[in-house]
This record gives sequence, C-alpha cells and structure tokens, in this order.
Amino acid sequence: MSDSSARQRLDTPRVSRSLTPRVDAEAVGRVSERFARFLGTGRYLAIQTVAVIVWILLNIGAFAWQWDPYPFILLNLAFSTQAAYAAPLILLAQNRQENRDRVSLEEDRRRAEQTKADTEYLARELAALRLAVGEVATRDYLRRELEEVRDLIATLRPPVGDGAEEPSKHDTDRPSKKNG
Repeated sequence: MSDSSARQRLDTPRVSRSLTPRVDAEAVGRVSERFARFLGTGRYLAIQTVAVIVWILLNIGAFAWQWDPYPFILLNLAFSTQAAYAAPLILLAQNRQENRDRVSLEEDRRRAEQTKADTEYLARELAALRLAVGEVATRDYLRRELEEVRDLIATLRPPVGDGAEEPSKHDTDRPSKKNG
C-alpha cells in the first residue's frame, strides 16, 4: 500500500501525537547562519563596544543606579551567556557550510568525470578521423598518380617529331590491315 493511500485512511492519524515541539531544522540553520555572519562583522564589534562602554559608565558614574558594581559580574555573565549561545550557532553554521561544500564538491567531481568522458570520446573520434583521412586519396596523391600515368603514356608512344604523322584516334582503335 502506498504512503499517500495510508494517509487517507481513517485509522491512520494525520499528525503525530507526541508532545515534543516540532522544529524546522532548515529555519534554525538559516537563523544560525545569519547570527554567525552578524557576529563576524565590524558593525557587531562596534555595537558591543558601545554597549560595554555605556554599561561601565552607567555603573561607575550613576551612583544611584549601580546595578552591577565594579567587578561587573553581571556584564561578565552576559558575555558568558552570549558566548555559550554563539559558539554552537557558529558551529551549526559551519556544518551547514560544510554540507554545501560537500554537495558542491560532489557536483564538481561529477562534472569533471563527464568532461573527462567527453574528452576521451572526442579523442577517440579524432583518432578515427585521422585513420580515415589517411586512407582517403588526397589532391597531391591524385596529381602524382596522374603524372605517373602521363609519363607511362609518353614512354609508350613513338616520338612525334620524326616526320611521321601522329596516329589519329580512329587508327589506334582499329587493327591495321597489311597488304600482301
């Protein structure tokens, strides 16, 4: 029974009954990549530096609002919490990039194999054409053969300059009759 027909049956529940929350891994990955990219920018470093300076100035200068006195333990806790969340998100973004790189590498490898196969095919075809052209009569070959035939004909004919008439075409076609 196919999967689509199993879903249409009344005795098969449409959704899972588990109480665990559903998390879209792709959405979490996209958010973590954006977060990791933002942490690596100068804008983030500037914002963080301004926030730390404001935090320190408010805790040192405003005596009435000293919610985090001098050792700045609350600020240290905020940085630790940020690092605790940033590191796994950066690793998640790196893993996604590694997966994209692996897919890209596999595609490049497949294309290289196809290119190699195409190149080998073209090399075989070129070799076959070279062999075929080697067996074809070329213009120079035909000219040389015709010159050889002309030279052979010239050696078989008697010279024309002895005062004898050159035999006509009709004379050479018929056997000559000898008188008595």
